[in-house]
Amino acid sequence: MPLRAAALEALCIADPATKALRTRELHADAASAPLDPAARLVEPPGLPGRPERPRLVPAKDVPARSPFTTEGRAALLHAIAHIEFNAINLALDAVWRFPDMPPGYYLDWLRVAAEEARHYTLLAEHLGSLGAAYGDFDGHDGLWLMTQRTAHDVVARMALVPRTLEARGLDATPPLQAKLAKAGDHRAVEILAIILRDEVGHVAVGNRWYRWLCEREGLDPVALYPQLAERYQAPHPRPPFNVAARRAAGFSDDEIDRLR
Repeated sequence: MPLRAAALEALCIADPATKALRTRELHADAASAPLDPAARLVEPPGLPGRPERPRLVPAKDVPARSPFTTEGRAALLHAIAHIEFNAINLALDAVWRFPDMPPGYYLDWLRVAAEEARHYTLLAEHLGSLGAAYGDFDGHDGLWLMTQRTAHDVVARMALVPRTLEARGLDATPPLQAKLAKAGDHRAVEILAIILRDEVGHVAVGNRWYRWLCEREGLDPVALYPQLAERYQAPHPRPPFNVAARRAAGFSDDEIDRLR
């Protein structure tokens, strides 16, 4: 099966563990799979595949989580696992949805999907050690909603999903690690270190392809960004910012100054 069609098939899988495993298998086999960038694939109903639980509620209705009790820590890590599960979906969506991109684009996003699958698996395993499982707590759908809004516009997708929503994780992770370390959950701190390292690369993929698309279409990436953020109602990043991680992910000094 061509790689983009296989990514769409994986996106339709509802069981998180099965989806994570299939995504990592796709990445492992990518070098020998046909790519077919020109194919116009038809979107099936019901994307993305996901389990009946967790229940999805508005972000404002997801309660604050303290890491200083076992249940609170499980709820906090569940929220991160939910983000990682959705990140598998959005990376797979980036692979199948947009035709006529260079081969490197598809291989980049398949690698991102496989790394997100690993993150989800690590978090799900750690949740089990806390007596919880994915689906035990409510979640919200912010990542996938922006994926839907930008389904027709690859420039906006690259600008607003990896470079905006996922980049917020670069800022949020170090304070979370500090709280979890204080709570004594050293395994969670280790998992978040893996996630932060990989997410720098994921945001860099978004930056690379956003700038490539802007150059192809004769657009100024810095001037265009606020227009896209307003058009698609992207959240405005809030401090504190992980400037070192953002620089490592390819944000320019000008872009970081504009954040401030």
